[in-house]
Amino acid sequence: MTKRKILIVGLVLALLGIVAPASAHAQPARPCEDLPPGTPSFVVCTWLATPEEAAEIARFWLGNDGENMKAADPNPGKFGVCEGITCNTEGDGVAHEIGDPDVPEATDDEGKPECAQGETCYTDPDEISQADVEKAALTPAGQSTKNATGTGLRTWIDTELSDDWKNGKLAEAVKRVGALAAQPGVVGIRFATQLGYDSRAFASAEELEKFVTETSAALREALPGKKLAVHTVLPVLGCGADEACKGELAKKYPLLNPDAFGAFLAKSLIDQLGLDNGHLATEYAAWKIDAVTAQRNQSIEIRAKSWDAYGHIAAEDATFTAAGSSALTEEQATKAITERVVAPLQSDAAESVVLWTRWQAADGTVHRVLGEKLADNATWGQLRKLAAVKPRLATIYDPATPEVDVTSDLKKLAEVFGQVYLRAE
Repeated sequence: MTKRKILIVGLVLALLGIVAPASAHAQPARPCEDLPPGTPSFVVCTWLATPEEAAEIARFWLGNDGENMKAADPNPGKFGVCEGITCNTEGDGVAHEIGDPDVPEATDDEGKPECAQGETCYTDPDEISQADVEKAALTPAGQSTKNATGTGLRTWIDTELSDDWKNGKLAEAVKRVGALAAQPGVVGIRFATQLGYDSRAFASAEELEKFVTETSAALREALPGKKLAVHTVLPVLGCGADEACKGELAKKYPLLNPDAFGAFLAKSLIDQLGLDNGHLATEYAAWKIDAVTAQRNQSIEIRAKSWDAYGHIAAEDATFTAAGSSALTEEQATKAITERVVAPLQSDAAESVVLWTRWQAADGTVHRVLGEKLADNATWGQLRKLAAVKPRLATIYDPATPEVDVTSDLKKLAEVFGQVYLRAE
């Protein structure tokens, strides 16, 4: 055998971990050769075997017509023990060729029925199949998702899973909305809105935490890689240093503990926490804290808690809408944008801002930013000037109640916003 052949065989055997018992152990770090000047001293070369050692390994295994190789024991595997013509192995005791149908009622290691050739394979009823995704794509919500991503909008599915969880139907709901979230271009799911604001929804903080934990786990399993978000209100954050304000609001909203929601981020149960600002103008009147001060207090608290180290904070606001349409002048709209959009972003209290652009009250009155049939106005014109932060601006859209039609509506929203939360039941 030539030296070159021995060298090559030895290297292959060494890489496979087949070494001589005594002399072919992995070598410690050795100085590297031909490194450029200035290479740090901690850079070392670790060799599995030098060329000389590789040749020795090859001679060990190939000498005497491969005597050592032939005598080596194989890696022990999982084999049946046969006595005579009867083999004590799992199955029906009959030898089968590759490609034969499976043994009737055979199961895999997890106890699930195996798939026989020519038959329909077993599928977990809780899993989201490709058929589920394709079926969801044909629904109105699925078509809306396609339209949204087609306009370049970063798309979320916005839903409410708390009732499904309480009714023991979480798995069904995850499969339903998960098929929508699995559509191309969808970032993730926001699975709860105003979480904990209505204390009647959950009996205790422990129950609320259990809901978030179990729902997050179910969604993570069904949709690996998708982002998860919740929306809430945390009035205590607007009190600043006023202890009386903090104490009163903590009693009024027992489930809205900022530390609990911060833990959801820290534990990676959610990736985004949306904080509503709708209460800022009215909640603190007893302590003479105006909306601007409350906003500033909340921003300071958010920065102090370093929530952005664990996830994404979104500020949510509906004050730009009005019955019929926004009636703000350019000056008024600019002031509102400065306070409600620019301030949270500049203060690093939020990475994005979610603005409501259309919603319908219980009496049927439609509140809009735009005019009817997507007519422009002063407020929309001022919002359109925020092109520099467009990727950070988001809105909420319900495809079940379009202003004109889904395609036209989403195209118009894409003039101002870079993201959209699509409502889905």
